[in-house]
Amino acid sequence: MISRETEQLSKWINESDNIVFFGGAGVSTESNIPDFRSQDGLYNMKYKYPPETIISHSFYMKNTEEFYRFYKDKMIYREAKPNRAHIALAGLEKQGKLKAVITQNIDGLHQLAGNENVYELHGSVLRNYCEDCGKFFDVDYILNAEGVPYCDKEGCRGRIKPDVVLYEEGLDSKIIEKAVMAIRNADMLIVGGTSLTVYPAAGFIDYYRGNKLVLINKDVTPVDGRADLCIHEKIGDVLSSVIK
Repeated sequence: MISRETEQLSKWINESDNIVFFGGAGVSTESNIPDFRSQDGLYNMKYKYPPETIISHSFYMKNTEEFYRFYKDKMIYREAKPNRAHIALAGLEKQGKLKAVITQNIDGLHQLAGNENVYELHGSVLRNYCEDCGKFFDVDYILNAEGVPYCDKEGCRGRIKPDVVLYEEGLDSKIIEKAVMAIRNADMLIVGGTSLTVYPAAGFIDYYRGNKLVLINKDVTPVDGRADLCIHEKIGDVLSSVIK
């Protein structure tokens, strides 16, 4: 796919040596992980409770079993593999150009593709911890547990919580600080696969000081007019065509 926009994107990538990528659910949908807000997303599916209610902190505390029934079924995609966007970004990091990936996704696919400097704003389904003793557990332990998973440490048996940011919970301040610093120091910021409507994450681009702000998203976003380059295509198509 060659167009004037992708040619410009390729030129800027070649000229830059401190690139930061900020991505959302659209990066993972090409790995067959549904987003929340599209027509076929989780918010438009029918459950006993609305999905945004189920994955809230208060619901987790009061209805843990129902939370885990939904969480295991709809939030964990164990078979998902990195797609062309993930692979292209991992290649860009290996070239020494991409300094950080900031993601709103919780699937761990950027790391699986090979990216090392990844800031996960909303945590990861791959990490889980005992609320009592702090012991960590992998995703398979969660999936293999019947109902609510509990700690296997002798004398503990505390409840295990996913290391993800639920509704009503705040983002990790240390992760925010690192992400903001990366964006502030970037000479090029590529934003992809996100509607830029969910705060505080959507406000992160306000910290960018350069003149190479690139938005790659299939749909129009509220900040298209602020971008130095805007491409309305699938992010996997775009990135794989300019990053080898």
